[in-house]
Amino acid sequence: MSRALAYREHDDTSCADGIVNLHNLSWNDYERMLKIRGDKAVPRFHYLEGELEIMSPSIDHERITTLIGRLLEAWCEDRGVELMALRSWTLKEPKEERGAEADECYVFGTERRERPQLAIEVEWTRGILDKLEIYKKLGVDEVWIWRKGVIQVHVFAGGKFVRAQRSRRFPDLDLVLLASMLDRQTIGQAVRDFRKALADQR
Repeated sequence: MSRALAYREHDDTSCADGIVNLHNLSWNDYERMLKIRGDKAVPRFHYLEGELEIMSPSIDHERITTLIGRLLEAWCEDRGVELMALRSWTLKEPKEERGAEADECYVFGTERRERPQLAIEVEWTRGILDKLEIYKKLGVDEVWIWRKGVIQVHVFAGGKFVRAQRSRRFPDLDLVLLASMLDRQTIGQAVRDFRKALADQR
């Protein structure tokens, strides 16, 4: 079975990513958990009104995250778009009882920002928390969720996230094509094939 097909047919109810859910945790409990973990990149925490999801990503989870990020970065580099990748930047909003650590997130342009414009989540193993419900109070403009071989785009509008066919920030970016490159063996191969496919489209 090809990796692309395996992605589409992947059982996201498995426990490939180590996910632990804790219930009825106060904001102070959440802050203590962050402090105990320290500056490590994993596990990643998502917190929503007393519910805490702790996730230790699998190798496949991290592979997909890395490739999506590198392909986006290559696309931006080719078009002169300035960006900064900030990985699992801890975003918190105490008044709304929400906290998130994306698989990858980005700030575009050169100005310093207090929130990323784009967050990317890879759903290799399905969790119980609604990530979009968390992000809608964190000041993030757009969220991409990879699930079963497809990158779903959600843009913030009217106080909530709505599904979109394309990125609002980068409407010319072909995310279907980008997602088709995620079965490549290496970053270099994925980037080269992506650039060639884009050139062939012109």
